[in-house]
Amino acid sequence: MLRSLPLLSPTATTMFTVSLRSLSLLLLIATAATEYLKLPLLHKTHHTPSTTPLYLSHLHNLKSPITSGASSGSGQYFVSLHLGSPPQHLLLVADTGSDLIWVACSACRDCSLRSPGSAFLTRHSASFSPHHCFHSTCQRLVPHPRHNPCNHTLLHSPCRYEYEYSDGSITEGFFSKELVTLNSSSGKQILLKDFHFGCGFHIAGPSLTGGSFNGAHGVLGLGRGPISFSSQLGRRFGNKFSYCLMDYTVSPPPTSFLVIGDHQNDDVSTSPKMSFTPLLLNPQSPTFYYIGIKSVYVDDVKLRINPAVWSIDEMGNGGTVIDSGTTLTLFEESAYRKILTAFKRRVKLPSPAESVLGFDLCVNVSGVSRPSFPKLSFELAGKSVFRPPQRNYFIETSDQVKCLAIQPVNPGSGSVIGNLMQQGFLFEFDRDKSRLGFTRHSCALP
Repeated sequence: MLRSLPLLSPTATTMFTVSLRSLSLLLLIATAATEYLKLPLLHKTHHTPSTTPLYLSHLHNLKSPITSGASSGSGQYFVSLHLGSPPQHLLLVADTGSDLIWVACSACRDCSLRSPGSAFLTRHSASFSPHHCFHSTCQRLVPHPRHNPCNHTLLHSPCRYEYEYSDGSITEGFFSKELVTLNSSSGKQILLKDFHFGCGFHIAGPSLTGGSFNGAHGVLGLGRGPISFSSQLGRRFGNKFSYCLMDYTVSPPPTSFLVIGDHQNDDVSTSPKMSFTPLLLNPQSPTFYYIGIKSVYVDDVKLRINPAVWSIDEMGNGGTVIDSGTTLTLFEESAYRKILTAFKRRVKLPSPAESVLGFDLCVNVSGVSRPSFPKLSFELAGKSVFRPPQRNYFIETSDQVKCLAIQPVNPGSGSVIGNLMQQGFLFEFDRDKSRLGFTRHSCALP
């Protein structure tokens, strides 16, 4: 999910959507030198992604499973979080396009009328505590509602937040702190105190209530801001994180992982197979992980696209974001049309009997055992090249119908590399060195 530009500013307008796949199982991996947290990312079952983009964004490493939300009608990857005392299990969308961690909350006393696991029950946790509105954490770190009365003399005057995404979807509630429980592979529990998150009592809009959000209790922001999951845990586990999003169309779906910490994924970052491109900073949208696209190739032919399409302008518009919370890849209109034209010239398969809503190029692959599509590649800043496999950009939208999983956005909106395009790659976000590493080694299926 992506928030509007600037992403973290209270006056920002949302630019991109975010889609995240579920994370469950926490394994604590220890080596002689360092420790890290590894969280499994799990996808549930095959589901055709929605054509509507979703916009939202010092111990060891943390490695956790990422769970796909496909079985619940979502194109997201989810993180499994255990929040409160005693712990309550919640699934959050993993989102590099936003900062705020928030969950749907309920202050019910008699919660018998609520569906089990439908929200975080604040009154059932002994460790739940809203920040006071006059606290520096509240004043500095979270966007507030326009009308935000704060009486610092009152003991119970909670910190109110309002977080808006690009399509107008919104979450409002109390910015709070809680206890998070992580389970280690040895069976020990790791307790993280004063975990900052938004307790959402008002949630509205298509990105947060529609099919793309189905099965999620909230969003796990992994952006660059100080309140994100990667920032909060990075202070303890290392200012770096990585993930591998496996192909969720495979049955049974393989396990993906999110790793928080310095030594991740069996030291893949030291492998000569890892390519790197700089992470660019947009002062107007400091949440996003921007990368620089130099050129686009179809079947190794360079397309004549104005380089300015990929650049961040003086007003902070444009640029290209890599976003785990957005399902489809989005390119600015002029670049999209050049790519679409190049594919149409080369694809010789017949069109389906009926057009597919939301896609400009679809083909009927019935009777073709192994359909072949043109190769797509991106020359990135830092002299690296990103070559996604064909299944990352031609997806099955219905039986025997495949469509180009790229969509246009308005000029100045900026481009997004969505999670479908990222499947089968390990991506390493090194915030200290301000670079993005990527490799198919240890992530791609055989």
